[in-house]
Amino acid sequence: MIEKRDFYIDGRWVAPANAHDLDVIDPSTEEVCAVISIGAAEDTNAAVAAAKAALPLWSATPPAQRLAHVERLLEIYQTRAAEMARAISLEMGAPIDMALGDQTAAGVWHISNFINAFKDFTFLRPLGDGTPGAMIALEPVGVVGLITPWNWPMNQVTLKAIPALLAGCTMVLKPSEVAPLSSLLFAEFVHEAGIPAGVFNLVNGDGAGVGTQLSSHPDVEMISFTGSTRAGIAITKAAADTVKRVCLELGGKGANLIFADADDAAVKRGVRHCLNNSGQSCNAPTRMLVERPLYDRAVEIARETAESTRVASAHETGRHIGPVVNATQYEKIQSMIETGIEEGARLVAGGPGRPEGLNRGYFIRPTIFADVTPDMRVAREEIFGPVLSIMPFDTEAEALAIANDTIYGLTNYVQTADGARRNRLARQLKSGMVEMNGQSRGAGAPFGGVKASGRAREGGHWGIEEFLDVKSISGWAEN
Repeated sequence: MIEKRDFYIDGRWVAPANAHDLDVIDPSTEEVCAVISIGAAEDTNAAVAAAKAALPLWSATPPAQRLAHVERLLEIYQTRAAEMARAISLEMGAPIDMALGDQTAAGVWHISNFINAFKDFTFLRPLGDGTPGAMIALEPVGVVGLITPWNWPMNQVTLKAIPALLAGCTMVLKPSEVAPLSSLLFAEFVHEAGIPAGVFNLVNGDGAGVGTQLSSHPDVEMISFTGSTRAGIAITKAAADTVKRVCLELGGKGANLIFADADDAAVKRGVRHCLNNSGQSCNAPTRMLVERPLYDRAVEIARETAESTRVASAHETGRHIGPVVNATQYEKIQSMIETGIEEGARLVAGGPGRPEGLNRGYFIRPTIFADVTPDMRVAREEIFGPVLSIMPFDTEAEALAIANDTIYGLTNYVQTADGARRNRLARQLKSGMVEMNGQSRGAGAPFGGVKASGRAREGGHWGIEEFLDVKSISGWAEN
């Protein structure tokens, strides 16, 4: 069994101030796979103090040197990618091939994109033509608290830690206590990369403890949080007294608008996207809206796709989905599946209970509901599991109204051969991102939403700017 009780503070691995062990559970087996420590206020304070002490030197370090550290960190990350994949697979249940090819690879993607964005990033810029002597300076926010989730661990750690490093901020990371092993490994990479002591610190803990301590700490200037909308609201309230910046990337209930002229693979692509990572993605297209002429065929394709999706242990190689992360999520998803049935949605695939042959582990049957109505809970609440709701529409206006009728606004999807319709809907859908015809967002594009999905913008230039304050200067002397 893995024992990882120490925290990474001020460039060293240190024991917690008070012994408070927490078991990490392998979701494929329901067995303890590791032991970590839960931090206390003394640990949080020590990490913040180290970050505060390191801030003056790091923020004054030339950008080229900060970039060199991040480039070295990327080299180490790539060299040790197999270790990272094993950690992610063990802690949160991503199948090992997916943990390497998608989960770990997401970190490489984001670090590389930040490096590219930073190469032409300027911290001092003229305001514009016609305003002589007016300059805009971008300066590090200061000490930042990073609170990351369990569902895409390195995706989120790299989207926060890397731009903070490049911006000149120092930081304290609190990864999810459910899936902490990958972040502890990332701290090893930071140390090996030679990033100065105190710049990056890690304290394990839960939201009520270390999360709240960071959110309310007077020496923390900013909180960057990814997780549930409920937790994001609590963090915002905790941060209010110290008037710190709060950047939130929260939940979603993405709509996938499929028109009758969509390509033949649109429905299957949408189902697979929904089921990917066992449905544990905030940007999953969990509401499939299908134009009436295609509806019956789409339901059948969805059924076939779900029933052909293999569910197996995260430790097995191959193309399949693994378990959900823990017992709490398992019970929540089972409850929502039962709710869908009780509300009158037509169950066409999956349903309650574990898949056949799996009597241990937090495995969910890929579940498809058809004839869902917009008022049903399965159409309104984020389930965060492999559950898809399908509903018909007759007109573009009706589809748009259903898609926008949600508290969330993270990612929406459009499938149609009509380019004018795509462009029109892309502007009318109320979300931070719109993906169309299966085309992924471009390298360096910002990730983030609106409404109850939060308003963070992570990735590329936008992600770096989140960790910078804007200073307006007049009377700048021309050299």
